[in-house]
Amino acid sequence: MEIPRWIEVLNPEDLNFIRKFVLASGSLKEMAAQYEVSYPTIRSRLDALIHKINSASHNVPETALRKLVRELVGSGQVDVATARRLIDAGEKDRRTAQGQ
Repeated sequence: MEIPRWIEVLNPEDLNFIRKFVLASGSLKEMAAQYEVSYPTIRSRLDALIHKINSASHNVPETALRKLVRELVGSGQVDVATARRLIDAGEKDRRTAQGQ
């Protein structure tokens, strides 16, 4: 059986987060307690993980910018809305550089 690309892009921390999430029956409140962080921090981490899985599922290349932003969201240093703005700006710069 071939491992789907979306699983291949997950690091051990991502996989552990998913395992804990499933064992917590999807309770973000319980996850926040386990990680000893706020609910919004867990929500941001989950949103980043969802984005990571969606990107891999849609064959969006994992650029250095995307990887950095994903890590910043995962660590709670950047919220998801800001992350989207950063990625969009990076994509706009890329298209401009390519003359699109």
